[in-house]
Amino acid sequence: MTPLSEKSPAVEVVDLRRSYGEYEAVRGISFSIARGELFALIGTNGAGKTSTLEVLEGYHPPTSGRVRVLGLDPFAAGPQVRRRTGVMLQEGGFFKELTVKETVDCWRSFTSRARPTAEVLAKVALEEKAGTRVAQLSGGERRRLDLALAVLNDPELLFLDEPTTGLDPEARRATWRLVEELRAAGTTVVLTTHYLEEAQQLADRVAVMDRGVIAAEGTVAQVLSGRGDLISLPLPPGRGLAELPELLGAAPSSSGSRAVYRVPRSAPALAELHAWAAARGVELDGLEVRPGSLEDVFLDLADRHHPTTPLGASR
Repeated sequence: MTPLSEKSPAVEVVDLRRSYGEYEAVRGISFSIARGELFALIGTNGAGKTSTLEVLEGYHPPTSGRVRVLGLDPFAAGPQVRRRTGVMLQEGGFFKELTVKETVDCWRSFTSRARPTAEVLAKVALEEKAGTRVAQLSGGERRRLDLALAVLNDPELLFLDEPTTGLDPEARRATWRLVEELRAAGTTVVLTTHYLEEAQQLADRVAVMDRGVIAAEGTVAQVLSGRGDLISLPLPPGRGLAELPELLGAAPSSSGSRAVYRVPRSAPALAELHAWAAARGVELDGLEVRPGSLEDVFLDLADRHHPTTPLGASR
């Protein structure tokens, strides 16, 4: 097999469409992922992320369009692609009566280039659970076992579908460190996650999907460019939203019992707000200022298209 050129993308998607009967889940998306890059695919409920991943992982062919993974068609050349990739699904299937060590040993028996069992368990901090039956593991420990099996073959390309769901904060950060180690060693990573701070922490680039199309793509800074800062404060006693001032021309919106401003620059907006408050003897207790985030992108998309549907994973 000819090695993939260092300049060739690890993943190349051109006008991908994926339909289920008359329903078109993915509607003509295009992107590429460079070797060694961590690319986060995120989106609101029903955005098409899972359908996209299933095509990239070789489980389904595209309805139309062109997809190449490590230079190969992942559906037509499934066995060759699987030998060089690792997949961590949202929910893995295990034999509950096997121990953790027996589970890894079983997978090693049909995995090429498999790492030693002790090494892979140490990487995901499960060495002390080696003799524990899978049925006795916590949800977070099962996710770590999922990750152990995904990296067993030292993959060139790793798909991580919600890798830290169910993990406590310490285990989540340990998983982040492992992912960063893999990327530093040259592994390309495709990540989907509900933890948007995870995408901001780890990703070189992100693509935000919405209703089957890519709504925004680039570095986190590029995706957030122009979104400005958020200023929020509790509504002052006896004053309604309409009585608050505009800041740099921006009127406040309501978020529960708080007023929220989106402004291009926080410093001059705060000066206007403090001047207004001082002139009226209003205390600004509970004032908060933060830059725009991927969560704001999510919420904007949800409000625009799915006002009553909670954010979550879907096809």
